[in-house]
Amino acid sequence: MFDFFVNGDGGLTTAGYVCAGIAIGIFLILGVGLAKGKVKSKKMTAKQLTTCAACLALAFVTSYVKLWEMPFGGTITLCSMLFIVLCSYWYGLGTGLCVGFVYGILQFIQEPYILTFFQVCCDYLFAFMALGIAGAFRKVKNGLLWGYIVAILGRGFFHALGGYLYWMDYMPENFPKSLTFAYPVIYNYSYILVEGIITIIIISLPPVKKALIQIKKMVIEQ
Repeated sequence: MFDFFVNGDGGLTTAGYVCAGIAIGIFLILGVGLAKGKVKSKKMTAKQLTTCAACLALAFVTSYVKLWEMPFGGTITLCSMLFIVLCSYWYGLGTGLCVGFVYGILQFIQEPYILTFFQVCCDYLFAFMALGIAGAFRKVKNGLLWGYIVAILGRGFFHALGGYLYWMDYMPENFPKSLTFAYPVIYNYSYILVEGIITIIIISLPPVKKALIQIKKMVIEQ
């Protein structure tokens, strides 16, 4: 099935580019549509830039704090996705997508895996930009929780897309053959969802929730 989307050199066929373009277009249109009318266009202040830089730094540092590795690959980190989501939740979708894009570049510099240009986009740029979609939930009740859930699911989608297109041949030998068709989904969502559950538990603790509310008041311009 994947021969229809990927050529022998690991690049996309015409059909692959069309489908990828449609998926990316839908993602961007949804993001812009959700953001339109909710957040007024304005320049970033020094406080916002400083906060975004701090979130990027914390996300990058905690991505090195690896709690454990999953059986078939993928690493659980110390809530590294949360900091990008927080930045997006505080400042909105546009800022979140930009911060996610920068974080994707940092992740690429940290652990570069290059097969094709579009694979790099899926594994790094689009996947971490997806964390920025949490900004669309900033006005929603329990917005941080729902934004975080949707954001990590979005990240997993792009990782899985790249997996189907480029990483199927790298499947470990001990992976169940009966589940070969679901390898990219199982591989990526296993560590993303486990880290997500841990993070959700942490941010749901009353002291942490209270602290995040206080931090939000400090970083948001009055």
